[in-house]
Amino acid sequence: MATTPTSCRGDLDPRYHRLCDTGVVWGIVLEAVAAVGAVTSVAFMLALLVLICKVQDSNKRKLLPVQFLFLLSVLGVFGLTFAFIIKLDRSTGPTRFFLFGVLFSLCFSCLLVHAFNLTQLVRGRKPLSMLVMLGLAVGFSLVQDIIAVEYLILTMNRTNTEIFAELSPPRRNEDFVMLLIFVFFLMALTFLTSCFTFCGSFTGWKRHGAHIYLTTLLSIAIWVAWITLLLIPTPDPMWDDTILSSALVANGWVFLLVYVAPEFQLLTKQQNPMDYPVEDAFCKPQFMKQSYGVENRAYTQEEITQESDPPEGFLHSTGPDSG
Repeated sequence: MATTPTSCRGDLDPRYHRLCDTGVVWGIVLEAVAAVGAVTSVAFMLALLVLICKVQDSNKRKLLPVQFLFLLSVLGVFGLTFAFIIKLDRSTGPTRFFLFGVLFSLCFSCLLVHAFNLTQLVRGRKPLSMLVMLGLAVGFSLVQDIIAVEYLILTMNRTNTEIFAELSPPRRNEDFVMLLIFVFFLMALTFLTSCFTFCGSFTGWKRHGAHIYLTTLLSIAIWVAWITLLLIPTPDPMWDDTILSSALVANGWVFLLVYVAPEFQLLTKQQNPMDYPVEDAFCKPQFMKQSYGVENRAYTQEEITQESDPPEGFLHSTGPDSG
């Protein structure tokens, strides 16, 4: 039976010792950072609800449901960190394998939809509607949901929830990485789409594209690092939990600091007419009114000129030979 650390309660389940064991510092540190990230995510969600009425740009307002869904998934990423700090067992095993890919697929689906909408706006084309963007974000993430559910059913053989703890660490890590192939695809597609947001005439939208580009680039760097470390054999399987929980916290804060915070700064910014194409400018009412006034003045001036000049017959009749 495992001895209870002095910093934990005596009746605490051994599975939760990492949450309070001062001898395992990484658990307490990641727990604190994840908790702050979760609170920050909730604060951003509440702020988004408050600022809805202050968003002047209709295209930014259409994106708010997608961004709220993104914040909800980021909150889940920070919450999932605790499932990796707690020891692997029959309850945390399925949770880890299912939610890791599902939450990140939802995050990158929201970023992908935003990036694609920006490629339309930066070229002056018609943007996507709110329901289409929301449907695409949920639809992309559902693919990972189906993959994860099928894997869990086949691996657990319907009822064996202990299988994840019974697998050897190398086999478990390989399965974990292979389960995330669709998330890799979403990440690469989001990065590629964000590159196209820099190609267009309306530069006001390119700053939003830069947020997505940097967020995806840093996420790719984090994922390459944790996958490389995870697939390297380690003497203690505890380091696998440290690597994965650290990756969750790091990527969650990248989402908040590189994407969410800058987007909030631009959310209530006044709409700039230079960010949109001018369609049928000469047919707009203000121009019609000005043109109409010019034509009236020209016509009036012509009438005055004609009235001031006497008719040709009148000149002949009043000449010297008329008498």
